[in-house]
Amino acid sequence: MKNVFFYLATVLIWGSTWIGIKMQLGSVAPLTSVIYRFGLASFLLFLWCSIARLNLRFSIRQHLFMATQGVLLFGVNYLLFYLAELHIASGLAAVIFSTILLMNVFNGAIFLSKQVDSRMIMAGTLGLLGIALVFRPEITHFSLENHGLLGVVLCLSATMLASLGNITSAYNQKALELPIVQTNAYGMAYGTAVLFCVALVTGTPFQFQWTVNYVGSLLYLAVFGSIIAFGCYLALLGRIGADRAAYATLLFPLVALVISTFWEGYQWTLSAGFGVFLILLGNSLMIYKPRGRIAIQTAPITTGVVEKV
Repeated sequence: MKNVFFYLATVLIWGSTWIGIKMQLGSVAPLTSVIYRFGLASFLLFLWCSIARLNLRFSIRQHLFMATQGVLLFGVNYLLFYLAELHIASGLAAVIFSTILLMNVFNGAIFLSKQVDSRMIMAGTLGLLGIALVFRPEITHFSLENHGLLGVVLCLSATMLASLGNITSAYNQKALELPIVQTNAYGMAYGTAVLFCVALVTGTPFQFQWTVNYVGSLLYLAVFGSIIAFGCYLALLGRIGADRAAYATLLFPLVALVISTFWEGYQWTLSAGFGVFLILLGNSLMIYKPRGRIAIQTAPITTGVVEKV
C-alpha cells in the first residue's frame, strides 16, 4: 500500500503545483523563485534532520553523487525548462517532458543494466499519444519561428537531465544506500547553489514579494511540491523502478486539467477526452500484471528507476 500512497501523492501534489507556480509569476524573476523554493525546502529538510537526529555525515564520494542528483533534478533541468517556456507553450513542454517515461526505460538499461520491459514501452507509447492529444492545440500552433526549435531543444535537454537524475537517485538508494531525506536535503542545497551562481552571472535580481499569494505559494511549493512530492516520487522510484514511477508525469497534467476545469473554465474537447482514455489505458497496462495482480503493489525492489513542476 505504501507504493500506492506514494504514487497518488506524487500525482495529486504535482498536478496541483501549477496553481502555486502561477501565483509566483509577477515582479520576482522565475529563476529567483526557484532558488527560494529549493533553498527553503533544503533548509526545512536539514532542520528536520537535526530535530530527528538523522545522520548527516557522508563520505566525499557520497557527497559527489548527492550533488550530481541535486544538480540534475533540482538545478539545471529547472533552469532549462524555464528558458524553454520562453519560446514554446507550456502544453508542448508538458508533452516533451512526458518522454521522460521512455528515457527512463532506456537510461535504466544503459546505466543500470535493467532489462527493457516491452510492456512498459507499449504503455509509454499509449501515454505519450494520449498526452499529445490532450495538448493538441498547443502542438498544432507550434512554429519554428521565434526560436521555437531552440525551445524544443532546451526542453528535451531538460528532460534528459531529469531522467539521468532519476537514474542517479536509483543508484544512490541501491548501490550507496543513501537515505532519501538526507540526500534530498543535500541535493536541493547543491542544486540551489548552482542556480544561485547562474543568477549571479546573469545578473538576475533577488526581489521578494511579501504578499499572501506569493509567500503562501512559496511555502506550498517548497513543502508539498518539493519536500513531500519529491520524497514520495524518489521513494517510489527506488521501490518500483524509474519506468513505472515516471508514468506519474503523464497523470499529473490530467490532474492539472481537472483543476483548471473548475478553476479557469477549461473546455474539454473530443481529442482531449480520447487522449485521457489512452493515458489511463497505458496506466492500466503499466500497473497490472498479465495474471491480474497489481504490479505497483507487489513489484520487488529493483535497481531501476522527475516539472517539471
